Amino acid sequence: MSKMLIIIIVLPLLLFAQDENVTSKWEPFNFLIGKWEGTGIGKWGESKVTREYEYIMGRTFILGKNRSVYKKQEKNPQGEIHDNWNIFSYDKARKKYVLRQFHGEDITNIYSADSSDVAIGKFEFETEKIENFRPGWQAKEIYKIINDNEFIEIFYLAAPEEEYTEYVRGTFKKVK
Repeated sequence: MSKMLIIIIVLPLLLFAQDENVTSKWEPFNFLIGKWEGTGIGKWGESKVTREYEYIMGRTFILGKNRSVYKKQEKNPQGEIHDNWNIFSYDKARKKYVLRQFHGEDITNIYSADSSDVAIGKFEFETEKIENFRPGWQAKEIYKIINDNEFIEIFYLAAPEEEYTEYVRGTFKKVK
């Protein structure tokens, strides 16, 4: 058999296998893709939140763009706009999902979750590293899926040697 014939037969099989692998690795996260609106409540007061999640780079990553708008209020007298981007990836060697969260305040959280712990219905990411923040702090993000059109996200922080404290809880509904 000629090399060209082998390439013609084998290449599509390899490409199909890769596409199937990419699709299956993101199965628990597929519900995120789309536009979301919600509200947040926590240490900084109440906020209106918009989110959009999309596959990027040939479904290799998921990009999430978030904007939380806090009007002037007792817990947040100045009000504020908080922007952050989330990039989800999969580390094959460690069998972990990784969430890199880039905040407008120049803080980057790098979280991970064991693939065996990621189930359809709930994801729990814990920080491996926080850049440009006080040393020793930890963060956790938990996504609780209510259904295909609703989820709750809870953000926790822990000071060094302390337990996690809930800082923000967001409730989201899919709009598109």
